[in-house]
Amino acid sequence: MNANNPCFPPFDIIIVGSGAAGLYAALCLPSHFRIALITKDKLKKGASNWAQGGIAAAIDSDDSPWLHLQDTLKAGAGLCDETAVQYLVENATTSIQSLIAMGVEFDRTNGDLAMTLEAAHSFPRVLHSADTTGKAIASILRQKVLESKNIQVYEQAYALSLWINHEENKCQGLCLLHQNKIQWLLAKGVILATGGGGQVFAHTTNPTVSTGDGVALAWRGGALLRDLEFFQFHPTALNVVNAPRFLISEAVRGEGAHLIDETGRRFAFDYHPKGELAPRDVVSRAIYSHLQKTCPNPAHGKVYLDLRPIDRKRIEYRFPNIINKCQQWGIDLFCQPIPVSPAAHYWMGGVAVDVNNQSSIQGLYAIGETASTGVHGANRLASNSLLECVVFGESFRNLSVEDLAPTPDIFFDTKTFDHDWSAEIPLIQSIRNQLPTLMWEGAGICRTQKGLEDAIASLITWKEELENQSICQLIRNISPNNNYQLTSLDSENQLKLGAETLNLLDIGYLILKSAKFRTESRGGHYRLDFPNTDDTWQHHTLVKENKWFLGEIN
Repeated sequence: MNANNPCFPPFDIIIVGSGAAGLYAALCLPSHFRIALITKDKLKKGASNWAQGGIAAAIDSDDSPWLHLQDTLKAGAGLCDETAVQYLVENATTSIQSLIAMGVEFDRTNGDLAMTLEAAHSFPRVLHSADTTGKAIASILRQKVLESKNIQVYEQAYALSLWINHEENKCQGLCLLHQNKIQWLLAKGVILATGGGGQVFAHTTNPTVSTGDGVALAWRGGALLRDLEFFQFHPTALNVVNAPRFLISEAVRGEGAHLIDETGRRFAFDYHPKGELAPRDVVSRAIYSHLQKTCPNPAHGKVYLDLRPIDRKRIEYRFPNIINKCQQWGIDLFCQPIPVSPAAHYWMGGVAVDVNNQSSIQGLYAIGETASTGVHGANRLASNSLLECVVFGESFRNLSVEDLAPTPDIFFDTKTFDHDWSAEIPLIQSIRNQLPTLMWEGAGICRTQKGLEDAIASLITWKEELENQSICQLIRNISPNNNYQLTSLDSENQLKLGAETLNLLDIGYLILKSAKFRTESRGGHYRLDFPNTDDTWQHHTLVKENKWFLGEIN
């Protein structure tokens, strides 16, 4: 029977992702818009909850947006778009006031907003809420979203594909896996806010949901991508057997913690005059290099973060979450240093967008870590990520759906789909388990031509194996003409695993190929065989479909 999709009438905007970027964007859009917010897990999951350090803004009278701009440009190693950075820093105060008006409670000292110093900042400008700033912001935003009558939230819903009208170069919705159904959702615009892709690496501070879905969807849809080789490895993630790589915030070093080796020596000054407060990529490589020199098995080595130079009351006030997490794993940070090592943390590259979050495809937007706005360049300045989410989210206040093409009048056939992919799951799960190790060894902190080529060869083999499986053929070739009702209770989980694994393979391929393409070292991309920064490479790496080329810096 032909019937219009009764469960999902056309939306004005569909937002994919429920971190700070997606939530804030939903709240900034005009209140008369009909908005769908899709999250593949529960609404409370996402990397924003894990952001500890804070949010940077030049609000002190002795600070200035110009100083913030200079620090951001310097950290970005020549690849920041200055126009985008200027937009970020000049609108920071307005965005902070907006968060405070919503109810976000930042720490204060004598009534004034408290600020701390973080690596590569020239001034203490990082606002915080103890050491759970991301959680403090995201919890308020979630509350506001749930109170908004025009926003419909779909939890445990998975975006399988973008709905692209290639003739008009327009995004007109997406394909959604939800409640054992595959359904096409019409919309005048789609906002990708799925966060980063840290789960492609064996060691990451990112939550399990960070599998690069938005970037993979955009790439397969034909959107322009940018600077995918630049991945920031945070130098200080908890390194305890069987423990998750919990991030030990940059703010700890800003407050006076020392980075030491097994002998208690502050080795970071051997690699940079600022020692522990050098840019993140420098500190991560310092740890990597020091372990190569001093550890019999550097891949499993660790260094230590010593908080004992900081006053105990200050630690209790600023870092209660870190105290609790360390105690869970038997570490009393008041008496002993914390074992740490680098882990993949933040992806500077993503879907290429302008200051209005518009991608190369009409009606397709990206925001937050999914996007490449140009503000981070080759290496993000600490605590600029939460700021980017809210500043660029503000631009959606001016979005007019009348400027976008109307959604077409389309009818769907709903078909029953009876298939069990159990026989294909072991291969998918095996590849899913092996990929992070391959990526860590091939495109981790220090890269080489051979390591990249070997990893690319293995990854291509896996892609070919997967694309011969019927579950992956369905995901790749699903048609907008039909909706499907799945009959097997296991089918939805099998499809999610297959889709997520395909996304991880796609972003792994994009990172490896981009890293091989750039034959220099810059920011979060370091080549042992090309260790110097080369001015002839002071260009963006652009990717469209399967072509790599250089683009100008604005």
